Amino acid sequence: MKAIVISEYGGPEVLTLREVPDPVPGPEDLLVRVRATALNRADLLQRRGFYPQPGPKSEFEIPGLEFAGEVLECGARTSGFARGDRVMGLLAGGGYGEMVALHYRLVSNIPDTLTFEQAASLPEAFITAHDGLVQCGLQCGESVLVHAAGSGVGSAAIQVAHVMGARPCIGTAGSSEKLAQAKSLGLDVGVNYKTESFADVVHSVTGGRGVDVIVDFIGGSYLEQNIKALAEKGRMVVVGLMGGPSADLPMGALLQKRLSIRGTLLRARPLEEKASATRAFEKSVLPHVTSGAIVPVIDSVYPLAAAAAAHRHMESNANFGKIVLTV
Repeated sequence: MKAIVISEYGGPEVLTLREVPDPVPGPEDLLVRVRATALNRADLLQRRGFYPQPGPKSEFEIPGLEFAGEVLECGARTSGFARGDRVMGLLAGGGYGEMVALHYRLVSNIPDTLTFEQAASLPEAFITAHDGLVQCGLQCGESVLVHAAGSGVGSAAIQVAHVMGARPCIGTAGSSEKLAQAKSLGLDVGVNYKTESFADVVHSVTGGRGVDVIVDFIGGSYLEQNIKALAEKGRMVVVGLMGGPSADLPMGALLQKRLSIRGTLLRARPLEEKASATRAFEKSVLPHVTSGAIVPVIDSVYPLAAAAAAHRHMESNANFGKIVLTV
């Protein structure tokens, strides 16, 4: 099959389209013909050598943490799927190729209303967003702050929080255009982090109380303001470190407010945990996708051979929503 491979670490130019061996499915795997995949920040890190694919080291890596396509083969110990089914799901890697093999419990059926490109934009972003909000125990009527509102996971978190009944939903982004787009997804209050202090805006909007939940993609550089923005017994989930991996933690405020901070990721989790997150996504998010209450947010679509250009576009931070590759 053809795939985009990382044969050495570096800039977007190291992404090369080449022939590679077809994946070999096991008895609990589905073999899927990939029709579309989507970019994630983890792909950029992997390409630079900072987030290697789990498992034994091979001569090359195929990036890609999600896919949409058609089932080609079903292993002897799989159930619930048949050849020709339109499916999507999570991967530890390999999405930038014409075929993938993965455990059937990480796969979901694609709603009839979605194209392959739309479906490919869902798994990583919406499973991450939903799982993070559930880990924080978000309840109907609580307030939430979502950073990077224009990112794939950020735009997903806004929509999931909205359908869960979070009010107000506050979000940060680096342009008024991205904030205006996010408001069409359920964002109540937008904060341009380049011109405003999000902690000050949060306190103004909430009457000085703070927000109950924060979904953070930035990490170190936002920690102090995040602590300030949280209400008593507030909870924060960190799903990215775009602003650095470390910072001083204001321990006094942590104790006084009785705050909870947790980190999360999907790629390195055990099968059981990823399967559980996938089932929760099917139960709590997909029905809203089918009804139209939640919409896939696609910024742009590139052919697989133009993966390097797609990576450059993501690195520019110009995208709102997901960048998709058609395979």
